[in-house]
Parts: sequence; structure tokens; C-alpha cells
Amino acid sequence: MFIQTETTPNPATLKFLPGRVVLDQGTADFRDADTAGEQSPLAGRLFALDGVTGVFFGYDFVTITKDDAADWQHMKPAILAGIMEHFMSDAPVMANAGGEVELSDGEEFYASEDESIVATIKELLDTRVRPAVAQDGGDITFRGYKEGTVFLHMKGACAGCPSSTATLKHGIQNLLRHFIPEVEGVEAV
Repeated sequence: MFIQTETTPNPATLKFLPGRVVLDQGTADFRDADTAGEQSPLAGRLFALDGVTGVFFGYDFVTITKDDAADWQHMKPAILAGIMEHFMSDAPVMANAGGEVELSDGEEFYASEDESIVATIKELLDTRVRPAVAQDGGDITFRGYKEGTVFLHMKGACAGCPSSTATLKHGIQNLLRHFIPEVEGVEAV
């Protein structure tokens, strides 16, 4: 098994590509060892490594976030070994293989009269934003729309990324404003 690695715009995050499907559908974002261990054998294994502060699963990648004191040069071999051992064991990535994969960060909120605007926002996010963000090892999901402001949740490499503000304000906000005149701004939640 050969696992490729890619840098991301977030220097505290690396993207690992095991050459196989990690999650068939949705994403999973883990920010603490307790939750990770309960919901995912692979995330639990990775959190057991010194310096790991975040684990994110996409369709065909695993994104690892480290603390500032840790060094990729020392962590990378252990992470590669952990991912390889997990996939070679044929253990499931998620403990609840039949359940909902995407971890809920709260319900969506928007006024019923804004339903058509929200549908267009979601379509643009799904077709133009999320594929690009996934290439960098992260994900962005819709959380709400209120009085011209779109609220998005950033996960994986996007969470805590130094360039995430630029991505939101200059990239996503400009895209949404171009196609949807009602959108006045974009905020992270």
C-alpha cells in the first residue's frame, strides 16, 4: 500500500491519500480523542499519536492537524504507519458503518421565504466550492442564511487555516455575490 501526502494551505495540516475510499459519503471531523475513539477506530488510532489535534475524513483522503510544538518530520512516519495498519486490517473507518457519517454541528437556520436563495447557495457550494476545498484537505458546509449573510462551517484543513479568511471573504463571498445579489457577506461559524 502506497500512501501519498500533500501539503495544504494550513501549515498545521497535512493531507494523506491512501489510494482507496475512506468514506463513501459525507465527511467526518474529529477535534478530540474521546469523540474520535468512540466513533472511528481509525481516528482513535491517529489521535493516540503525540501531537495530533484533529482528524478529518473525506471521500478519498485523511487530513491530520498537529499542534504547534509537533514536527511533521517526526509525526509523518507514525501517521503513515497508523493509516496503513488500519486499512490492512480491514477494520471499518467508522464504528457506526450504517449510520449518518457527517457529524452534526447544529441545525441549519434560515427563513422559509429564503428557501430558493438557500437552495442556490447550497448548489454553488456543492458544485464550485466544496470540490476545490476538498483538494486542500478540508470541507465547507452550509449552516445558515440570515439578512444577507451566509454562515458556513469550515472543517479539516480549513479550520484554523491562516488563509481561510481570504478564502471566505474573497473567494466564496465574491462567488456567491456574483450569482446571488441578495448575499451581502459570508461568515464562519
